[in-house]
Amino acid sequence: MVCMICKQNEAKVHLTQMIEGKIKKVDLCEECSKAKGFDDPTGFNLADLLLGLGASQEVAQAAGGETKCSVCGFTQAAFKKSGRLGCAGCYTCFGEGLEGLLKTMHKGTRHLGKVPQSLRQGRAAQERIALLQKQLAQAIHTENFEEAARLRDELKALKEGGGGVLTA
Repeated sequence: MVCMICKQNEAKVHLTQMIEGKIKKVDLCEECSKAKGFDDPTGFNLADLLLGLGASQEVAQAAGGETKCSVCGFTQAAFKKSGRLGCAGCYTCFGEGLEGLLKTMHKGTRHLGKVPQSLRQGRAAQERIALLQKQLAQAIHTENFEEAARLRDELKALKEGGGGVLTA
């Protein structure tokens, strides 16, 4: 297993912490665990360690010191202590450093949410209609009337097949 920080040395220190019912695991080599100050197990905070993966250093360098959210006044130190941000404005304030951190923890940096199956089909149909309308406008602009007629017919079939759910 490779160290999560340097990604070079073999991980010899394996840390586990329970946060809000979820287990978080961190694997470190001896050098990185010493550099992060993991000498006292009672003083360990996983949020602080995760910030050390690059985000806290980037945020501190960008601001030249302690960064504070202009909306709520939340500081980088408060984030490191709690592992949570104060408000939506914190994402903008600490955004540069958080992006790398979020990418390592999640699939991406944009929250997409969950969509019920019944709405997913309607959303896909709406996206298809929008695409076809764009292609139809382009076909008309370039005077490709055969393609425009085909796209018009496809749009009509999609709208009628939606059972009145889709309107445009």
